Amino acid sequence: DVSRRNPLPVQLFFDLLSAFRQDVTRKRYRDFEDLLDYCRRSANPVGRLLLHLHGSASAENLALSDRICTSLQLINFYQDLAQDFDENGRIYIPVDEMEALGVSEVHFERRQSDPAMRRLFSAQVARARAMMLEGAPLGARLRGRFGLEIRMIVEGGLVVLERLAAAEDVFARPRLRRR
Repeated sequence: DVSRRNPLPVQLFFDLLSAFRQDVTRKRYRDFEDLLDYCRRSANPVGRLLLHLHGSASAENLALSDRICTSLQLINFYQDLAQDFDENGRIYIPVDEMEALGVSEVHFERRQSDPAMRRLFSAQVARARAMMLEGAPLGARLRGRFGLEIRMIVEGGLVVLERLAAAEDVFARPRLRRR
């Protein structure tokens, strides 16, 4: 019914399926571009589909949405470092950036939040924050409740990023209060 009433790009569904398949088999990402490709298929289609459903899928809105959705995906990775590693052996931080700062899988195994790991984590969080801020104008471009929801999502993401940036233990999941 939704497909009949709303012309949705079918490729976005194939992108999601591709990312789901990859998540089962892939455990590491060689560089940030490699990780961005995963986000392009795992997170960005969700925002794009919502924009299409809302009738707001202009090129600029899609680009802003991609920044927000990628940032949200990265935030999810960063708040779940320990869980992703323990349960699935996954590390969603680029290998080349880990190597450049002397961080290895041992940091994840031992939950080591030493200076090298904190520098690496800080750089990841800063990049996700910059992306979120780049996408933030989308909330003001969209009317009504949809725009309000986007603004709230952006603010929520920024609060989680603040908590992540302030944490001494990069493996501790930040907790937000209901308020």
